[in-house]
Amino acid sequence: MKLLALMSGGIDSPVAAYIMDRAGADITLLHMDNRPFADDESIKKVTALAERLREVTGSGMPLYSSPHGVSQKRISETCDQNYQCVLCKRVMLRTAQEIAGRLGCGGIVMGDSLGQVASQTLKNIRYVSHGLKVPVVRPLIGYDKLEIEAVSKEIGTYEISIIRSNGCSIVPSRPITEADMKRMPRYDSASGMDSMAADAAGNTVRLS
Repeated sequence: MKLLALMSGGIDSPVAAYIMDRAGADITLLHMDNRPFADDESIKKVTALAERLREVTGSGMPLYSSPHGVSQKRISETCDQNYQCVLCKRVMLRTAQEIAGRLGCGGIVMGDSLGQVASQTLKNIRYVSHGLKVPVVRPLIGYDKLEIEAVSKEIGTYEISIIRSNGCSIVPSRPITEADMKRMPRYDSASGMDSMAADAAGNTVRLS
C-alpha cells in the first residue's frame, strides 16, 4: 500500500503520516510550498519533520515539494474571499492526485481532524474532495487536539512543529464553514482548477 501524505509544518500532518506508516503503508511526503504567503522557515520545518519521521519509523519517506503560492494568488483573484481555504485544499488534493499517479501511490493521506478548523467541517471536507479519483485517508478524523499533540510529543515531531514561523498570510478573516456545492463549477472554472493542479504537479521537486 503506497500512499502520498500531504505534509505541512504543523502538528497534525506528521502524526497522520506516522500512523499510516505504522499501519503498513509505504509513505511518500508532499509539501505544498505556500510562499510568498509563507516564509522560508516553512521549508526548513517540513524538511526537519521529514527527517524526524524517518528516524522514528525507519522508513525512507521521500519528501517532495510543489509550488502552491501561485495557485493561492489565482484563487484570491478569481473567487469569493471566504472560499479561499476550501479552494486552497481543493487544489492541493488535485495536485496530490496528479503526483500520486506519477509516483504509483494509490491514495492520499491528510491530517484532518473533524471540525478542528473551518476547512474541516463535514460539508467542507465533501467540497474539497469532490471529483477525486483516488481515496483520501484521514487517520486523525476522530482525534481531538490533545490526542494528536500527545502522539506528536511521543514521536518527537511536536517541538519541530511549534517552531515559530509566519502563518499563511492569505487566510480570509471569515472563512466559509459550510461550502455550497452549487458554487463549485463556477469557482473551478474561474480559477482554472485543473490547470493550476497540473502546473503545480509539473513543477514538483524532490527536497530530500
